[in-house]
Amino acid sequence: MRGVRGVTWCAVAILTASVGGASARATTGTFPGRNGLIAFSSRRDGNYELYSMQPDASNQTRLTRNPAADIDPAWSPDGGRIAFTSDRDGNPEIYVVATDGSGVVQLTQSPGFNVDPTWSPDGRRIAFTSSRGGNDDIYSMNADGSGQAQLTADPAADENPAWSPDGTSIAFASARSGSFSIYTMAADGSNVRRLTSGPGSDVSPSWSPDGKRIAFASDRDGNYEIYVMNADGTEQTRLTRNFAADLDPVWSPDGKAIAFTSARDANYEIYAMADDGSGQTRLTTNEVEDTTADWQ
Repeated sequence: MRGVRGVTWCAVAILTASVGGASARATTGTFPGRNGLIAFSSRRDGNYELYSMQPDASNQTRLTRNPAADIDPAWSPDGGRIAFTSDRDGNPEIYVVATDGSGVVQLTQSPGFNVDPTWSPDGRRIAFTSSRGGNDDIYSMNADGSGQAQLTADPAADENPAWSPDGTSIAFASARSGSFSIYTMAADGSNVRRLTSGPGSDVSPSWSPDGKRIAFASDRDGNYEIYVMNADGTEQTRLTRNFAADLDPVWSPDGKAIAFTSARDANYEIYAMADDGSGQTRLTTNEVEDTTADWQ
């Protein structure tokens, strides 16, 4: 859902349906601390809304109530706010909401779509993907929506930003090398470096809380699975093995677990596993999609 449009989605598809069932999107870097709530998007009440639950899947609580689709939750570093994507004004834009679902504020308003929010570790900036210039590029803005600045300007699509826990870097997925690969850049957009290289598409990077590893989704083995690598791109290791797609990895704040989205039980649900891929456990069970988790 935090769309890799290159897999390939248009803005409407991001918010209403997936192409081929894929829900790849950006996942933010996880900030160190105790394991709090897991936010996610669910269609269980007829349209995509934001929910939260305990890490053991208890106390699943609806946070937003709107006829439009609310997706892509991203916790602020202090755990007090959630940035998300919604088309409630007719166009996919970035919003923020308090953890109890109150105080919704729209941050972006531009042509094209604005999706994939990810917070800087000091809580002052939010990076996101925007097509306002006619191409998918990475932008950043102040947490109140001011000071919007373009960080990338490549002819190919740049998507899925994820801010590193130390604030110095942003990981992202880009098609500038042909297929989507994972790249990093400085927080100002300089010093772009490619970390992965085909075959297939590598998307949805997510930093570990200590900044030493990056989880991502890849279809290099013919199906989307969760992988992990060192932050310099070395030691790329496959964690999941399923015939259905495993997508959208995000680390727990203690760095010991990874939540992700999987279609292995016929529709998308939220799962969690240890950071070595063991102990894969289903957290949600619904007849409709539960997707795009993020860990408080």
